[in-house]
Amino acid sequence: MSDLEEHAFMPIKITARSTDKPHEIAADLVVIGVWTQSAAKKSKGAYAAADAALGGALGKLAAHEEFTGKAEQQLSFPTSGKLPATTVIVLGLGGRDLNAAGAIRSFAARASRCANAEKAKTVVVAVPDGWETKVRTLVEGFELGAYRFAKYLTGDRKPKSEIVAVTFTAEKRFLPDAKKQIDLGQIIGHGVNVARDLSNEPPNVIYPKTLADAAVHEGKKHGFKVVVFDEKEIEKRGMHLIHAVGRGSTHGPRLVHLSYTPSKKAKKRLVFVGKGITFDTGGISIKPAQGMGEMKHDMSGAANMVGLMVAVAALKPQVEVHALMACAENMPDGNAYRPGDIWGSLDGKTVEIINTDAEGRLVLADALAYGAALEPDMMVDNATLTGACVVALGTTWSAFYATNEDTRGKFAAALKQSGEQMWHMPLVDEYKEQLKSECADLKHTGERWGGSITAGLFLKEFIGKTKNWVHCDIAGPASTERPYAWHARGATGHGVLTFLALVERSAK
Repeated sequence: MSDLEEHAFMPIKITARSTDKPHEIAADLVVIGVWTQSAAKKSKGAYAAADAALGGALGKLAAHEEFTGKAEQQLSFPTSGKLPATTVIVLGLGGRDLNAAGAIRSFAARASRCANAEKAKTVVVAVPDGWETKVRTLVEGFELGAYRFAKYLTGDRKPKSEIVAVTFTAEKRFLPDAKKQIDLGQIIGHGVNVARDLSNEPPNVIYPKTLADAAVHEGKKHGFKVVVFDEKEIEKRGMHLIHAVGRGSTHGPRLVHLSYTPSKKAKKRLVFVGKGITFDTGGISIKPAQGMGEMKHDMSGAANMVGLMVAVAALKPQVEVHALMACAENMPDGNAYRPGDIWGSLDGKTVEIINTDAEGRLVLADALAYGAALEPDMMVDNATLTGACVVALGTTWSAFYATNEDTRGKFAAALKQSGEQMWHMPLVDEYKEQLKSECADLKHTGERWGGSITAGLFLKEFIGKTKNWVHCDIAGPASTERPYAWHARGATGHGVLTFLALVERSAK
């Protein structure tokens, strides 16, 4: 396959049902979540009911396997026809934390991963007490856990089954708006999966033009506006840094502007910006061959913009939302930009190029200047920007920087709501000295140490009069080699849920 095809969104049929005996529902798989020690103590609830129906066999297996409900523990029991369900899987939840969105979403994602592993088409998920009010989060998690990028697999490698239907059960009644929350959870999960799909596509399929085309397609499908600036328009508008980075590729750069405007007067205007380097060779400062294939994910920040807007269009918040994608392919041909070059920018500042492998901050600089002209109440960018951030925080946490404490607090509140893992880092003003150039307004890189901080300081030079700005360096969690929490192998869509939470909180 060489053409970009639409993600096949085949909605899983999801329902919610109040019952204290989920094991009596006919399904290929029943998944039950239990807290630490609750299994050993034969607590009331779905686990105890299933154990009783099986004549205590589930409890005996738990004792034999030393299953106590610790986090990540799992117990699988084939029912051999003793129950309507073919298999019962019990998932340990660890200690109680009813309000942690991450824990709720992760449980549901584990359930759907179990279903895929069991080749189950119909699933029942018994949720713990208190989580019957968290239907949207549960559905998000189930959709995200069920995700597999199998588009290019054929023959025996192609998955043999897909989840068709899932029923969430709880002893207590679900809220009256459960159906609405299910629908929202599914479209939000779909939005994140759109971002994942775009990032997972190979670089011969996704390049600046096709990434822009995908945004246009999703905009028409979900009802948000998309405007695309091609290479000529980028140059005409004075976005010289985006143009410089894209010079070495036969695929010209694009600036994509996605927008949603509510029907009533907006309470806030938010601008989000995503780095869209569809493949990063490092340019003239070429990268080592090992691991270069993973550079297809260097456009994850831009992919997140598409996924975010899919979700925003569904939620219809009373907030004006703009999402900008700065797209280019960083290649080393005879026309490529070089170390030692000096380029202008949309902001007017001149930049001395030190290392062409630090291209992300250049395309973001022009996009941030464009975003600042929209006069947002808050502007947030996200980018797979620096290896230094991965050294500092590892592969499951990203960093965020903020211009002031109020902005930091608002973004941190959105993080708590989403359950995503980002750590606040400082914008150390004294490090700005590293960005001074003898022949231009700025150098675009500083010293090795504190590299994520100096990258943030460089970007800050281009936010104009924007007072409330957040920079997210998502280099670590943007993709993963192994599934964890609600993240699938490959692209994760990390950041979308937090940005969406920020939009929702701004509507209040």
